[in-house]
Amino acid sequence: MTDTLLFDDLLFTRPGLDRAGHLRTDPQFVADLLSADTRVMWVHQGEAPIDADADATALLLMSGTQAAAALGDSAATLTFLGLDPDGVAYVALHVDDRALVPGQQFWMGLRDAGRDLPDVQASAFVSAVGIDNWRRKHQHCTVCGGVLEVGSAGWTLRCAVDELDHFPRTDPAIIVLVRDADDRALLGRHANWRGGWMSTIAGFVEPGESAEAAVRREVFEETGVVIGPDAQSLTYLGSQPWPFPASLMMGYHALASDTTINVDHDEIAEAIWFSRDEMRAACESGDLRLPPNTSISRQLIERWYGEPLPGDWSR
Repeated sequence: MTDTLLFDDLLFTRPGLDRAGHLRTDPQFVADLLSADTRVMWVHQGEAPIDADADATALLLMSGTQAAAALGDSAATLTFLGLDPDGVAYVALHVDDRALVPGQQFWMGLRDAGRDLPDVQASAFVSAVGIDNWRRKHQHCTVCGGVLEVGSAGWTLRCAVDELDHFPRTDPAIIVLVRDADDRALLGRHANWRGGWMSTIAGFVEPGESAEAAVRREVFEETGVVIGPDAQSLTYLGSQPWPFPASLMMGYHALASDTTINVDHDEIAEAIWFSRDEMRAACESGDLRLPPNTSISRQLIERWYGEPLPGDWSR
């Protein structure tokens, strides 16, 4: 195990689209987005249709002209997601009615489809879901309550009354695999999860707080375990966007100075220290189920373990 190298293979951080943010405010480019060369994905409440005719898992992508014809006069908003390596524009069409998409469609969420999608499509999907979640939750100005209008090719919501632009929100959060002096790993079970479902410790960074301070606070508040005060007790390994609904997960390994478990019974129902042999045996028996490999939590665990582990769970 090497803690000094950052993650380079997290699912939602794979190389993908060039966001080309400078094009979002180009009126002619935005006006021409639904053209024959554009690739369009449909989004409804965080899900997208999958191409049933593809040999492998792939999004159902239409040209801009096909999507415009299917849409007709129906209401929808779009988001310019970026350019692929060949310079082709990718667009998300956010619809309130899945029936607008022609044909018989099979829809999937990012958690289920993301792990098997090509890099460019996974990049498009994670941005589209993040924007879709934001749009559905922010329909009125937070200052005056006025209705917001989409701008900047989907990346702003503007209040005409106050002339304010509202931007997508991303909440910083930490997620950490804690180890002890014997190199055991600490996992916890959320109070709302079924028995056997366990994960690493996570929580949001509070205003005025550093990510490192949040690691120490969250671990202690939820499990009673104390992380060492020195800088060497924390190792940052990488981050992953997590649009469920709007987080950026910053991943750490940490070393405990006090391993006494005292869970809060509010968020965490139980926490257990596992040796590598104990963890594999529990995974193989089904007594322990780990998060799916779409999550940074699974990567933190398997980085410590040294290889993939069997079994997972999903909501």
